[in-house]
Amino acid sequence: MKILGIGSRIEHPEYGKGVITNVSSKEYWVTFIENGLETIEIDSEFQVIDAAENDVDTVSFYDVEQSLLSILKKWNGLGEPVAIDDKWKGGKMILEPGKAGLASKEVPVDTFFHKIVMLRDRLRVMEQKINASNLEEIEKVELQQYITRIYGSLTTFNVLFKSPNDVFVGEKSSK
Repeated sequence: MKILGIGSRIEHPEYGKGVITNVSSKEYWVTFIENGLETIEIDSEFQVIDAAENDVDTVSFYDVEQSLLSILKKWNGLGEPVAIDDKWKGGKMILEPGKAGLASKEVPVDTFFHKIVMLRDRLRVMEQKINASNLEEIEKVELQQYITRIYGSLTTFNVLFKSPNDVFVGEKSSK
């Protein structure tokens, strides 16, 4: 059995698509798109999408990082990094239940913002896939209008974005 090198892309039945970021004698360390960093045994079941040479000593962390960013952008439609407005950095959201006796929940604003940005990026990918699909034009227009309404529903969160270029934009009023 040939050992895969750092930068190899695989698809695992449980964890999905990922890239090998480290290799030991028994395990691959794989960063998966949906599941983050996991270790899997070298002889476990997975599909090789793109094998890299086993030049572990000649690959720098920077090279792996750049490869991973490229793969994530390609597969997940991730854009350039999006900055949170400085006033929200390190902040927290406190969710207070309306029912007495239940504990409140604190969520770091940075974590919430990251999830909002992921949602926005995935909506953009969906838009691209719809526009590139073989659907009838009327179906594409209807789906595009639906996505635009979703963006409009998310404009509440625009206050979190540092740059106005990154915000959600819904339907423009014709009034």
